Amino acid sequence: MATKIVLVGAGSAQFGYGTLGDIFQSTTLYGSEIVLLDINPAALAVTEKTARDFIAHEDLPFIISATTDRREALRGAEFVIISIEVGDRFALWDLDWQIPQQYGIQQVYGENGGPGGLFHSLRIIPPILDICADIADICPQAWVFNYSNPMSRICTTVNRRFPELNFVGMCHEIASLERYLPEMLGTSFDNLSLRAGGLNHFSVLLEARYKDSGEDAYADVRAKAPDYFSRLPGYSDILAYTRIHGKVLETEGATERAALGGRDSAWEWADRTLFKEILQKFNYLPITSDSHFGEYIRWASEVSDHRGILDFYTFYRNYLGHVQPSIELKMKERVVAIMEGIINDSGYEEAAVNIPNRGFIKQLPEFIAVEVPAIIDRKGIHGIPVEVPSGIAGLLCNQIGIHDLTAEAILNGSRDLVIQALLVDSVNDKCRAIPELVNVMISRQSPWLDYLK
Repeated sequence: MATKIVLVGAGSAQFGYGTLGDIFQSTTLYGSEIVLLDINPAALAVTEKTARDFIAHEDLPFIISATTDRREALRGAEFVIISIEVGDRFALWDLDWQIPQQYGIQQVYGENGGPGGLFHSLRIIPPILDICADIADICPQAWVFNYSNPMSRICTTVNRRFPELNFVGMCHEIASLERYLPEMLGTSFDNLSLRAGGLNHFSVLLEARYKDSGEDAYADVRAKAPDYFSRLPGYSDILAYTRIHGKVLETEGATERAALGGRDSAWEWADRTLFKEILQKFNYLPITSDSHFGEYIRWASEVSDHRGILDFYTFYRNYLGHVQPSIELKMKERVVAIMEGIINDSGYEEAAVNIPNRGFIKQLPEFIAVEVPAIIDRKGIHGIPVEVPSGIAGLLCNQIGIHDLTAEAILNGSRDLVIQALLVDSVNDKCRAIPELVNVMISRQSPWLDYLK
């Protein structure tokens, strides 16, 4: 079925090639026009040539075009997929992480939550709002899928500025359940009925059931998770392996143990010492590891696996610098399944989407973007309410003020609201130094933050 799909940020080989491979394997999307859009014409030309060569080699029925003209690209678009960054990604990330720590704020990662997540949001959300303004003007009925981080703050702000837009956040973190639970429980993933919920990178498994027997599986998850995860290799093991063997491992789609040939970790609860505390004290299984989950919790700096977090950052940076992306005819992300579900009116349940809270998590306000399962059909994406226990909800509620003020600071270009956002963030315990911290970040991250007055 012919449709028009626009990939925003397609000059990134990691995003462009991966998404093209996802689309190319879909017979539902045969005949579609795929428009590659990027602000970097040289990188865009490489992606375009690679895509054309692949289509010709595989004899696939797709139409490829490429442009740096966003308004032209968006005309007639039915689906828009966004994955962008601004500036030097890792150099700016280093500032997000290190400068708040210089002022005494103990954040564990600095990408999505805490002060680092705030400054990341302040940089990346304005250009995404510009993209969405054109979508709202040119193709307002299109479904827009965002892969950029910080996911929940992006979605919350976009939904506030463009409430009528079909804007959905997508993240592959939920796939960790498929990687680990079958091995842990000794059953196929197809035999498990699962539901998770929360905020992006701050979600837990809420329900687990065996399909064949109808019995609750969460008791088995709680019983088996400590032994399983306490021995599972983490990124310190993977980085050590990489340095010894000179080989960058591909861990997506397989457990770390499989990638390392079945060996156990040299460190107990690798990447998951905070994860362990959540499992033991709150009795629910996080769907991500310390580096992400810990970004939202003040006491995470006390219990997180800092070695694992630093080693993951090092590995990730090296991986993106050395890996040679290629187009493969297999689905790695979930956005194509959703597009197929809309086109085919399938009514299937998608495991995780980031959408405005419409009573899906009762303890959170409607304006915040939550990560919940959803039903996909021709009318779109319909979130499913989930029951979040009071303890987990308490952790989530700490994010309400910071998400609200992040959106308002960006929409109003207000330095004062940035200061307030930091002062209400539960990760921060400093006050007097915050105005200076904000001034330093605005100066060091010019021109991206120049709009803040």
